[in-house]
Amino acid sequence: MNENKDESLTEEFQKEIADKKKQKQQAKEYGEYVKQITPTRSLPLQMLKAFLVGGIFCVIGQFIVNTLKGMGMEKDPAGTWCSVILILLSVILTGFSQYQKIADFGGAGALVPITGFANGVCATAIEYQAEGQVFGVGVKIFTIAGPVILYGIFSSWLLGLLYWISRFF
Repeated sequence: MNENKDESLTEEFQKEIADKKKQKQQAKEYGEYVKQITPTRSLPLQMLKAFLVGGIFCVIGQFIVNTLKGMGMEKDPAGTWCSVILILLSVILTGFSQYQKIADFGGAGALVPITGFANGVCATAIEYQAEGQVFGVGVKIFTIAGPVILYGIFSSWLLGLLYWISRFF
């Protein structure tokens, strides 16, 4: 009776070993598959593209500010209007599915804060509009924007607190 028990334990043990070998083989094959399909990118080329795209966004912004100042507007209102216009352009490009093409080409350069943020909010709103105004757009629109707003406010508060404390020294 003990021999049957020992034989069944040995068979179970051998089955476990075979299963583990099979899992290791599958993991190895999966790793090789991932290497084959993962695109290789040149870091210097990606950096150049990001620099160019981010720079183009900044040049557009500076052009808007200079144009508005040339029309007689003061510096601060021109900067505000520049922000509004850049947000509008980003939303329009997102609506026509062009911003993603720019982001695919320019990578991090397309994440210039104001345009990248506007794209993130707008893209989320477009994606969830089919679920309705309240439970679709209303709930999901701040999926990306929420953390940015939260940490922006918290950082501002923390820096303000540090500034206030530094006044006493």
